[in-house]
Parts: sequence; structure tokens; C-alpha cells
Amino acid sequence: MDIFGSISLAALLTQILNGLTLGMILILIATGLTLIFGMMEVVNFAHGAFYMLGAYFGLTLAQTTSSFWGFWVALLVAPVLVGATSLLVEQIGIKPLRGRDPLYHLLLTFGIALILRKVVEIFWGPDIHSLTTPELLRGPIQFFGVYYPKYRLFVLLFSAAVVALVGWFLQRTKYGIIIRAGTHDAEMVDALGINISRIFTGVFVFGSVLAAIAGVVVGPLGSVQPGMGMDVIINAFIVVIIGGLGSFKGAVIGGLVLGLAQVLGVLFIPSFADAAIYIAVVLVLLFKPTGLLGEAELK
Repeated sequence: MDIFGSISLAALLTQILNGLTLGMILILIATGLTLIFGMMEVVNFAHGAFYMLGAYFGLTLAQTTSSFWGFWVALLVAPVLVGATSLLVEQIGIKPLRGRDPLYHLLLTFGIALILRKVVEIFWGPDIHSLTTPELLRGPIQFFGVYYPKYRLFVLLFSAAVVALVGWFLQRTKYGIIIRAGTHDAEMVDALGINISRIFTGVFVFGSVLAAIAGVVVGPLGSVQPGMGMDVIINAFIVVIIGGLGSFKGAVIGGLVLGLAQVLGVLFIPSFADAAIYIAVVLVLLFKPTGLLGEAELK
């Protein structure tokens, strides 16, 4: 069955699944980015570097453990290692600049991103690597007449589960409520006896861990290379701009919009796909400068 000319229904469904998978990965990255901005008002250019570190730590862990368990060990341990790295960065670099001009944070995190990239090149080299797909998730699975890679489906479902868990955490737990309250008025939260400095640190580490999880799951899908952090941070900022800085729901919507737009754009208008994304960003900035759900707090 053909629709839209020469594009089959199976091909369209496959591309929609690809778009949703890409969108969920972007949501994982952008959620951490928007949490950090919403709580700390830090435009964190180092966020892509933590995504890159997640992939490289995952690569090393997968290579040094058994072939069967390697990926799963990487998925569990690599985000913890990145979290520890981000804690060090926050304590040494971000924390001393709290309350200063946001431009200082922007320049600092950009510099940290460059430093971490150079560290990766020193320890892992400039070559392109790839994580091995876990044995349980190799090959395709058939549904609705479509053969779709098991691993891509896993990434889609796993990322969606993590995003749902983050949403539940923000809405239903004590610390989630504190984070949302802090985006409204951090000084008031501090005045109520809550150590806002520790909350800032926790949010920064938590956001970095989410980026690292995305880095590990992307490893078997594409290339693990030193430039991957810079490549993804642009799309992550586009997601946050579309959804609204500081809005968790906005990050979810923005990620799905960008993921589907990139994949379906290449399918229907390949010569104009990239430009269409930036035109959409310009329109959002013109008519809704705060983003689709943008306010100064998490939703």
C-alpha cells in the first residue's frame, strides 16, 4: 500500500518510530538541561560533554566486562561515573559563580566542554568507536507488518520509561516539589530552612546523569567520537527553546516535535529539512519568546 506518492505505509511507520526514538533521546538530554536552567539559571554548554562522557565510559565498561553483560554494566555504572564527574565540576566551577552574571556560567561551561573533549581525545583518541549491541536485543522484531530493530525499540521504550519516572519524581515526591518551588523563588525555599545549595548541586548532578544515560543508549546506534557532545547540544537547546526554558513538559513536547520533524522532514522534504527546523525555532521565538510552555518554572 502506497501513500503520499511513492512512500509506503510500512516505511512511514518505520520513520515515525525512528522519529519517536530520536525524540525520546533528545528529551533525556534536554530534560537535564532544562532542569539545570530552571533551578539554577545556568545555560550549561558542558551538558553535551557529559553525554559524550557517558558514551565513552560505557564503551570502556562494555569492553572490559563480559560480552553478554557488558552493555548492561555500562548502562548502570557509566551514569554514576558521569554523576561523580559533574559533582566535581559543579563544586569547583559552577558553585563559586552562583549569583554572578549568567554570562560567566555560559563561558565557564563552554570552556569545560572543550576541556572534557580534549581529555577524551587524550585517553580514548580521536578515532570513531561503537558500543556493541547487547545479544538479547540484536535483530529485528515484526509488528503491524513492519520489521523494526529490537534495540531501537528498546531505546524508545526505555527512554520513555526514564522520562516518565522523572515526571513522576517532579510531581509526586518531596524533592521534586522542592525543585519546582525553587524555580519560582529559590530565596524563599532557602528561607524555609531547606539547604538550597545542596538542591542546586543535586539538580546539576541529576541532569548530568540523564545526559549520560542518553550517551550510553546511543552508543550502539551511532558513532562514539569526541565531537558527539557538541553535535547534540545544539539540538538539545533547540528542544528547550521550542518547549520553553525551565519547563519539563515543554522539553517533552519539544523533543518529540524535533525528533519527528527531523526524520519526517528528511522523508518528505529532504532538501529543506534542516532549514525547516530552524524556521520553526525562529517562529517560536517571534510569537512565543518563552517557548510553547515557557515560564520561569517547571510545569
